[in-house]
Amino acid sequence: MIWVTDRTGRFPQRPHYKPQELDSECEAVVCKFLQDQHSKIEFPVLTDDLTTLIEQDVSDLDLYADLSTEGEDVEGATDFFPNRKPVVLISKGLSLQSRRENRLRTTLAHEYGHVRFHAFLWTSERSSQLRLSADFAPAKGPRCRRATILSTSKTDWMEWQAGYASGALLMPITALQKLIRSSLREWGMYGRLSTNSSQAQEIVKRMAALFSVSSEAAKVRLSQLGYLENSTQDVSLFDKSRP
Repeated sequence: MIWVTDRTGRFPQRPHYKPQELDSECEAVVCKFLQDQHSKIEFPVLTDDLTTLIEQDVSDLDLYADLSTEGEDVEGATDFFPNRKPVVLISKGLSLQSRRENRLRTTLAHEYGHVRFHAFLWTSERSSQLRLSADFAPAKGPRCRRATILSTSKTDWMEWQAGYASGALLMPITALQKLIRSSLREWGMYGRLSTNSSQAQEIVKRMAALFSVSSEAAKVRLSQLGYLENSTQDVSLFDKSRP
């Protein structure tokens, strides 16, 4: 991680993580957690395990929060404080509807991304200096909207990092690459896949089954890692323009 200028205006400087750093950290966190909890590493990461993972690093996790005052498309929020652990809020609409399980899981992982990679901005000595110099000391943290829960757009660094972490937590890099390599060997293929090819669609299907994620989340993860031909194109989970 390095410090760079924060063009969003939140801080004078902000942390910049390479994708490989996020992948490595997320995989280490998930694998250690699963090993500690179950004495084995198996996927998918259960929803109950996601909540337990979050609860270890926050002062409160509210799975039934009323976020209607934040806007109708806000489904997750993380509040940061200088002297205590963050608070994570998840819209009750996600927790109460079983058909929205995949979205609940991506939202939980997204908010944990904020906790893991951004909480120190409110608690470290360096961040205290940054806040003072920027006259920036709100408790209210990022509000995560439906269209940006798992996004490849880098317009907002904080949301991009949390979105990338969401995919990396649910679909850890080593297990994902193992799945992709074995599939490509099966088909006698190598290199990038055409987005609309039958092979790409089959890998998405296998990812969804192995990691218990939506096909949209699987496609975003493949795009972020450069396995699809149009991987440089911005893709957003829950984008209404997508089929």
